[in-house]
Amino acid sequence: MKIITLNLNGIRAASRKDFFPWLKEQNADYICLQELKAQETDLSPEMKSPYEYNGYFSFAIKKGYSGVGIYTKNEPLKVTKHLGIPELDDEGRYIELEFENLIIISIYLPSGSSGEERQAFKYKVLDKIYKVFEEKLNLGKNIIVCGDFNIAHHERDLKNFKGNKKNSGFLPDEREWLTKLLPKGNGLMFIVSFIPKKARGHIHGGVIGGRLG
Repeated sequence: MKIITLNLNGIRAASRKDFFPWLKEQNADYICLQELKAQETDLSPEMKSPYEYNGYFSFAIKKGYSGVGIYTKNEPLKVTKHLGIPELDDEGRYIELEFENLIIISIYLPSGSSGEERQAFKYKVLDKIYKVFEEKLNLGKNIIVCGDFNIAHHERDLKNFKGNKKNSGFLPDEREWLTKLLPKGNGLMFIVSFIPKKARGHIHGGVIGGRLG
């Protein structure tokens, strides 16, 4: 099984940079997307269902903001776009596809870099989504969570970790949240996607923890 996860920094902008021809070459089973920066009416037919893929999306209420999606050739048993958590639902930050033995999630956690109010918002989201992941584990299925977490876990994850110790995305409580989350048990795997500010247009990703049973 091949999974790709990436922060698009705008699906329309990515389309103009030949994202879809590149996607076809990857032949992945699942492609998780973050930061669509679009509404459903903004998507072309290619964006909705490229090649043999079907697209599933959750959009933010605010236009041109956030949004997540998943492309797959497999038909899910269930699609979940809303969790009853306004902080996630209203900003289009979560989508989940459930299959017989697998749940795959694309998530885009908020940044708190704009100030104390937004950082408090971020902590609220972290508390609530942690409980969601715990509940998912009780379903007895393999769970793969792909996303942009807006958190660097270890010092090695940042070029200038010393200069970021007091910045959102590398605060002790955020890093501890990841530390507590990762060893939750068999059946849960996290794959993170991100775009460094100085490398916009380049996609980076990697497994940050978890074990599938």
